[in-house]
Amino acid sequence: MAQQRIELQRERFCCSICLDLLKDPGTLQCGHSYCMNCIKSHWDKEDERRIYSCPQCRKIFTPRPELMKSTMLADLVEELKKTELHAAPADHCYAGAEDVACDFCTGRKHKALKSCLVCLASFCEEHLQPHHQSPAFKKHKLVEPSKNLQENICPRHDEVMKMFCRTDQQCFCYLCSVDEHKDHDTVSAAAERTQKQRELDLSREEIQQRVQDIDRDVKVLQQEVEALTLSADKAVKDIEKTFTEMMRLLQKRSSDMKQQIRSQQETEVSRVKDLQEKLQQELTELNKREAELKQLSLTHDHNQFLLNYRSLSALSPSTHSYTVHVRPLRHFEEVTAAVAEVKGQIQDVLTETWTNISLAVTLVDVLLTDPEPKTRAEFLRYSQEITLDPNTVHTQLLLSEGNRKVTFMKKNQSYPRHTDRFTDVCQVLSKESLTGRCYWEVERRGGVYVAVTYKNISRSGDKSRFGFNDKSWSLYCSQNDCKFDHNSIKTKVSDVKVSRVGVYLDHRAGLSFYSVSDTMTLLHRVQTTFTRPLYAGVWLCYDYGDTAEFCKLK
Repeated sequence: MAQQRIELQRERFCCSICLDLLKDPGTLQCGHSYCMNCIKSHWDKEDERRIYSCPQCRKIFTPRPELMKSTMLADLVEELKKTELHAAPADHCYAGAEDVACDFCTGRKHKALKSCLVCLASFCEEHLQPHHQSPAFKKHKLVEPSKNLQENICPRHDEVMKMFCRTDQQCFCYLCSVDEHKDHDTVSAAAERTQKQRELDLSREEIQQRVQDIDRDVKVLQQEVEALTLSADKAVKDIEKTFTEMMRLLQKRSSDMKQQIRSQQETEVSRVKDLQEKLQQELTELNKREAELKQLSLTHDHNQFLLNYRSLSALSPSTHSYTVHVRPLRHFEEVTAAVAEVKGQIQDVLTETWTNISLAVTLVDVLLTDPEPKTRAEFLRYSQEITLDPNTVHTQLLLSEGNRKVTFMKKNQSYPRHTDRFTDVCQVLSKESLTGRCYWEVERRGGVYVAVTYKNISRSGDKSRFGFNDKSWSLYCSQNDCKFDHNSIKTKVSDVKVSRVGVYLDHRAGLSFYSVSDTMTLLHRVQTTFTRPLYAGVWLCYDYGDTAEFCKLK
């Protein structure tokens, strides 16, 4: 009875919109009360008509009322909640909007504990008891509460769908198997579930394994990030220390040089002043003697003149040359020039080595290198425009096509003298330095070496030839065959005629040569890590008129 009274009281304090106890209750002028959010949402839908009504009595309000919370009603609802909590059993729970409700409860429904696939109904704990106690329900299939029980009923025959058609991938009842699914691959829904459950379990195992693998990889990457960060911090600290020591060394050399210059200045000034003082003393004596002689020359008495002349003391010889010899006016200019020369040498060293230092930074590679491209379209993503350097071209090679093509000529071409020019071999280098991933193509006619090399390769002699030293790698292509050369070691590559050579450079992984046609045919691959920027090059070595052209790639 007490429970019934509580339920009756509860109905009096329920919102007629959400059917739950009032939350922040507000009362309209007509006397009906609603949750504040419920009535506001209801009126939001009526904003277009600007006519607002009570959901129960349909009384119309214009304009839209401003609602205030009913404190007294809110207090009563809180008291009712406390009463319910005290009076209700521990396992008592009513069905909310998101819950599956018991189909057999009257009044306010309780949450369903199970759903029956035979009865096609859901039951709370009280109404589920017959399924546990009566033998008549022993074969019924109980599952977790479901709102979709009607989906298990065949819409044509109103029978439970216990079969599955693998042909049509759908569930059906026994009657459907007579006509609609006749001669189809059919099994019981339970058997199909068992198979699909096995597949699902395998998928879950695969997913769990992948999750474990990813978790492991994430941890490895995190450890790599931490190691990389520590290494970078140490490198920055060490580099800062090294440059500080270098600057301190330069400052000390500057201080020593200034001190040495000042010391030498003092020594030389002292010597000059000593000489000045002695010359001044001698000048005073000479002026005094000259005055005496002048006075004697004015004596009219011959006897007196001879007597006084005889008494003159002999003039002391000079200890200095009458002409002071000094060096040309260079003073410390030679020192300044020497320091300027050192500065130039340091700049040259920095210029030559800085690219290598920068490359060493870029060679820091945490993740493994991506696989080498396979199709020409993939290679073209790394295409590098190559132009040839006129300062390196041999005088028997003619540049054309915007310095992308060279031709072997009978007569020497008029190029200015330059230290980078090849003098003994008909070769030329690219202007562009190559790092990272690069791809280019060379169209050839005649015997041509397609090469990559470090810039410090010799410019004369046998060691200047591409492939005949440890600084260059070259693929020789003639009319009938291809050979690879490095460090004077030849490797037979192919007997196939190759008219266009594709070169793929990966600074971290190596170098690959391809024959380019409708497909990419690998000719030779070198696996190595390059330590400095590379330059593309070609060598034309036999017949006049042979050509090599670096192709424009789109």
